[in-house]
Amino acid sequence: MPEPTIPGGLEAAASAKESPAAYDVERVRADFPILSRQVHGRPLIYLDNGATSQKPRSVIEAEASFYANSNANIHRGAHGLGSEATAAFERARGAVERFIGAHNGNEVAFTRNTTEAVNLLAESWGRAHLGPGDEIALSVSEHHANLVPWFQIAKERGARLVPLPLDQDGRIDLEAARRLVGPRCRVLAFTWVSNVLGAVNPVEELAALGRSVGALVFVDAAQAAPHFALRLKERGVDAAALSAHKMLGPTGVGVLWGRESLLEGLRPWQTGGSMIETVDFETVTWNRLPWRLEAGTPNIAGAVGFHAALDYLRALGWPAVEAHERALCARALAALRGVEGLRLRGPAAPEGRVAVFSFSLEGVDPFDAGALLDAQGIEVRVGNHCAQPLMAHLGAGDGLIRASAYLYNTASEIDALAEGLRRAVSKLRRPTPAAAKA
Repeated sequence: MPEPTIPGGLEAAASAKESPAAYDVERVRADFPILSRQVHGRPLIYLDNGATSQKPRSVIEAEASFYANSNANIHRGAHGLGSEATAAFERARGAVERFIGAHNGNEVAFTRNTTEAVNLLAESWGRAHLGPGDEIALSVSEHHANLVPWFQIAKERGARLVPLPLDQDGRIDLEAARRLVGPRCRVLAFTWVSNVLGAVNPVEELAALGRSVGALVFVDAAQAAPHFALRLKERGVDAAALSAHKMLGPTGVGVLWGRESLLEGLRPWQTGGSMIETVDFETVTWNRLPWRLEAGTPNIAGAVGFHAALDYLRALGWPAVEAHERALCARALAALRGVEGLRLRGPAAPEGRVAVFSFSLEGVDPFDAGALLDAQGIEVRVGNHCAQPLMAHLGAGDGLIRASAYLYNTASEIDALAEGLRRAVSKLRRPTPAAAKA
């Protein structure tokens, strides 16, 4: 199967000097077919990237090309198509390894998504290592995907969850964490970037804290991977998970990365085809890493598409992507401050955050605001964002509006969001009790 190509002239950008000045957002937007469509007769303004990103043409074509030209099951095939499919799948694994800084071929296991990766680790490692009285420390800001699996295994094994509080900017409070993470802590699991607040947690400091008490350090990198280079091995963590669909790739493809010594000790969570070495009615032996953790036929075409997405990001260059996002952050924070009655949660400055903004509008139901924005072609997300403990902490029982920008969004789209929110306040705001009485 031919290697995926990157349209829009970005191959040249890959070899050019990566600088913010070279970033051409209109050229980038031209690579995303969906961005040219309309919603309710208005140009699409897609600001729901925290839920899933849009896909460049190269990703769409890579998946289609696999099905059109190389479709076969992987591993053990004795024919040409099987060999092509296997090679494409393993090339995708290699691309993921390069992206996260793992190079020995045994540390990346494909899953369906971040949620499945967390479940794999919690079930396999937790069942073998957790017992009564052990502690699992997690932040108040965790997505349910990094909370419920640990809750379940803690309940089964007699361990308990220790919630780590946040500082005023919505990051994990390091001083409080140092008091709460003690010798009974067996797992320190936390999100790198909050899917609600956009706050970037101090990974290296937290990893050092976990190591100091001998805990397994796991990072939910689903919201971090789209925005900056991970370099996981340099951060001091033991394991991490991410999803392709949040970083330009297809849905149905995720990754569990773990240090080889950790993965070697995992008992397979799911069993069946591909992950065994020998089986009879008396014994079963497991395959080598990483295949022992990948039961059944995987999303082969999705992995090929993920490879294309990683190539696209590499061609853009992380410095340029990060610089563009910092500019969007600054623009958004200034624009949102100009909306009457808007209360932003999370960091108030562009530093130490990504372009994810959650907020409420005084006197406006968030779901009504979301519907009004949708009528203007502006797509945001509304609700508890799979983070109910955080909503309780924030006192946001009605949920929050979340606008999340990405590498193809523009300053004019941010301005349109602010104008749409002003319109929502004007049309939907309920009178305060004092005003109604007057």
